[in-house]
Amino acid sequence: MKTSLKKNRVIAIVGATASGKTAYSIELAKKLDGEIISADSRYVYKGLDIGTAKPNIKERDGVPHYMIDIVEPSVDYSAGLYVEQAKKYIEEISAKGKIPIVVGGTGLYFNILFDNYKLPKIEADWDLREKLSSLDWDTLYNMLLGLDKDCANINIEKNDKKKIIRVIEILKLTGKTLKEVRSKGECEYDVEWIGLNFPREELYDRINRRVDFMVDNGLLQETKSLISKYGCVHNIVDTIGYKEMLSYLNNELSFEDAILKLKQNSRRYAKRQLTWFRRNDKINWNYYPDKKLK
Repeated sequence: MKTSLKKNRVIAIVGATASGKTAYSIELAKKLDGEIISADSRYVYKGLDIGTAKPNIKERDGVPHYMIDIVEPSVDYSAGLYVEQAKKYIEEISAKGKIPIVVGGTGLYFNILFDNYKLPKIEADWDLREKLSSLDWDTLYNMLLGLDKDCANINIEKNDKKKIIRVIEILKLTGKTLKEVRSKGECEYDVEWIGLNFPREELYDRINRRVDFMVDNGLLQETKSLISKYGCVHNIVDTIGYKEMLSYLNNELSFEDAILKLKQNSRRYAKRQLTWFRRNDKINWNYYPDKKLK
């Protein structure tokens, strides 16, 4: 007779940008003796601090955080590598008798981690990538839909050429749809889902105020420093916050218009995040950042 092993408990905290995930997760971790694993595709990059609203050491308030500042912006970091490393930290945290709390706004990371997708192991085709990189985003998107029409529903940020090129590469090299190349298994963990949100106008106001805070705290100088150190690598120039500052530095927008564009792009990104997470009927959206923890 088979004995089923008890699954490790994991708390997943999701939500749009500026919805209070960082502060809420730290409060929860202190209350429940947990440790935090970031699920933000930009937190992995060193130096992308102000523009990503990455929590600094003081803000982390003594709570251990993982999957932050692990690679240089010039590195192509994949969702598959994220899942591999995040699972290792989940096991290590659980082995200490603590609760892993996975926090972030990158829906793809959550889906692959907790839906237990087996991602295809495909070597990079650099010739194909170079050819595709010369195409504009709209051309790439139409190519993607030609290969797999269901890809219209995947979460790829406008102008994120790195991600869309990787998906096209997978589809071309396998000759299969994205659904076919991803095999889905049973979740390895006992996951409690918490979703943070605000009414739309309040969320948009929080986003606008966050952008003002970023600008006041040196977003432009951080952008200059990153470009000076790494050059115009796509992990910088395709990231909201830095790309708008670059538009100003390249004399494409005035400084005031660059800030307005940043606020607009952040609001649009928040809308896409919420659309992604609302597909998950396991998320408890009754928790708000200001709700007292029980």
